[in-house]
Amino acid sequence: MKQTFDVTGMTCAACSTRVEQVTSNVPGVEKAVVNLLKNSMDVTYDGSPETIAAISAEVDKAGYGAIPRVEGAGVVAASAGGQVPQVRAENVAAKEAKSVRMRLIVSFIFCIPLFYIDMGHMWGWPLPSCFLGAENAMTMGLTQLFLTIPIVFVNFKFFRNGFKGLVHRSPNMDTLVALGATASLVYSIAQLYLIGVALGTGNHEAAHMAVMDLYFEGAGMILTLITLGKYFEARSKGRTTDAITALMDLAPKTATLVAAGGEEKDVPVEQVQPGDVLAVRAGQGVPVDGVVVEGFGVVDESALTGESVPVEKQVGSEVTGATVNTAGYFKMRAVRVGKDTALAHIIELVDDATSSKAPIQRLADRISAVFVPVVICIAVVVFAIWLIVSGMDLSKAVVHAIAVLVISCPCALGLATPTAIMVGTGRGAAQGILIKSAEALENAHDIATVVLDKTGTITNGSPEVTDVIAADGVDQGDLLMLAYGLEKKSEHPLARAICEYAAERESDQLPVKDFRQVPGRGLTGVTEGAEALGGNAEMMNEAGIELGALSGRAEQLAFEGKTPLFFAWGGQLLGLIAIADQVKPTSASAIREIEALGVRTVMLTGDNERTAAAIQQLVGVDDVVAGVLPDGKDAEIQRLGQKGKVAMVGDGVNDAPALARADVGIAIGAGTDVAIESADMILVRNDLLDVAAAIQLSRATMRNIKQNLFWAMIYNVICIPIAAGVFSSFGLTLTPDIAAAAMSLSSIFVVTNALRLRAWKPKWSTGH
Repeated sequence: MKQTFDVTGMTCAACSTRVEQVTSNVPGVEKAVVNLLKNSMDVTYDGSPETIAAISAEVDKAGYGAIPRVEGAGVVAASAGGQVPQVRAENVAAKEAKSVRMRLIVSFIFCIPLFYIDMGHMWGWPLPSCFLGAENAMTMGLTQLFLTIPIVFVNFKFFRNGFKGLVHRSPNMDTLVALGATASLVYSIAQLYLIGVALGTGNHEAAHMAVMDLYFEGAGMILTLITLGKYFEARSKGRTTDAITALMDLAPKTATLVAAGGEEKDVPVEQVQPGDVLAVRAGQGVPVDGVVVEGFGVVDESALTGESVPVEKQVGSEVTGATVNTAGYFKMRAVRVGKDTALAHIIELVDDATSSKAPIQRLADRISAVFVPVVICIAVVVFAIWLIVSGMDLSKAVVHAIAVLVISCPCALGLATPTAIMVGTGRGAAQGILIKSAEALENAHDIATVVLDKTGTITNGSPEVTDVIAADGVDQGDLLMLAYGLEKKSEHPLARAICEYAAERESDQLPVKDFRQVPGRGLTGVTEGAEALGGNAEMMNEAGIELGALSGRAEQLAFEGKTPLFFAWGGQLLGLIAIADQVKPTSASAIREIEALGVRTVMLTGDNERTAAAIQQLVGVDDVVAGVLPDGKDAEIQRLGQKGKVAMVGDGVNDAPALARADVGIAIGAGTDVAIESADMILVRNDLLDVAAAIQLSRATMRNIKQNLFWAMIYNVICIPIAAGVFSSFGLTLTPDIAAAAMSLSSIFVVTNALRLRAWKPKWSTGH
């Protein structure tokens, strides 16, 4: 069996690895896969409630939380483990951010006065008289201790997770934070006792020296700045949305069942069985997959195929659940229901793609995997060497070891990535690029291929009149009046395009009687006593209408990806009107900008090859894959992914699996809710130029992150030897308080460097 858990408390790749390890070690668990982005874990297990309880207990012992996800809420009993709460955590990341924010506020409230009292003397800041003089050394020390306690209390998870990691021989960044803060606290408390002893013996000079060696501020600053970094990371992570729920909402909730006697009644779609006959009226959704057995309809399949032009359905035609009958009435026989429908298959693809996407491995996490244990070893070696060199002077050895831990505390290293990402995502929002996760922003910098859906992405997504060509000797206005009058009675989207075109030009319309739709051909009617026809070439040929020179013109228009419709009256051809889904004004220039970044472009569409080739010629994409359905798009993304990272740009339900499967899914802002839910980025302005801008922003952000990491590491390379006392014979050394100040400055430098991204703007090679 499989069970999904919502996991709380994870902040880095090391955390997700730890959760996977402890879960995999639980008896009865076959496989555990943690998704850091979704704060979730998919577990394959033996189906026992005791195993679920054991998983939650083991993850809790490791310092995290694992909550079994179910629809609704409740509890499930476990004979050995008591009761395990089962809730669906919708906004785990948002709750984490709120928790970290509260910790950050409390930390700053106490850290600011702590820093002022401990470090103020270095800059000559005024202090109350109760803190001045050696006789008030204990007052000074106790005040600092009491200001530090709340900071330690609200950030105790660093100590819990850090020392657990150390015990389990998997130290992480929390371990270094815990060791540095603990060393400062223990040494400072020992100094408090020395102050008490000195004051008790009247040795005010010793008391004064001891109070100068208090490092409570170092512990408080370490915890506060790391919490600030965690808050930035939680903010930049973004909320994970539920695309599957949006997909499920597409399917009709009821179906019209036709009984044996012809009686129709509405039933829940769950009750439909294969072989049942269902009725579908104009405007209704097709409830399940099946075959038309009676009647005629015009079905909008754009939700599943991406094709903007509805398809005419007659007896024998297949229809798919979640599509919409825009015109006509037909009866269908149910063939595939429930989990076997095309929509259910799409839902399964989205779920599989989302769950299998590996979480990003941040540069800082990879560095810390080596950095943390190395620093701990350095501190131990420094302590031992100074004990020997100083003639067993414990104070000097402890001071140098603490200085190494404090100055090596990975505040700058921890802030390097989240601060840059936070600024980058904010700058993206200002440019109309909504980035839903830090991972998406990181992944976009080395995209090798951008895959573009055609309908609604490269094109406008709705049919428009492109050409009105009258036959020789015919006035164009007369052609438009006939077409307007005939198409006005039709509900077909192509008819609506002609009516909108005529209405915009304030054209009159000829009155039409005896209106009739001819499946697969077009429309007929009678106007002013003569027969009027509007439809394809087959209709004209069957009626004996000579197309003449317009036949070749129609073929050329079809080659350009347009749909030509002929109109005749009284046996004479009046002309043709061409309709197409027009390319957006900026599509061609946007594709040039993407290619200028060294990224390959591919158009992926459910449309036919001729139309796809015409669009390729207009916009200049490198390659085209036509005639693909949702599962085909998903497979194509997987194939392209073998050659490098792939970004998918789309707007329809049919794009949802591909958007989820791609390394970066980018949804057009005017697209469907499902596409937006499945994507990692959303282009609010509905402009493909923002795809190139998003890649540029990602690259600028990654450059900034690498700069931050470089300076954070260089800072440690330079300062650790000084803190260790390597240059003490030259008078160059660092005490823990100076080390804490230097560590704080390194964090400020990193944040300041990240803020430079606020000035970022996209740069165009062709000018816009």
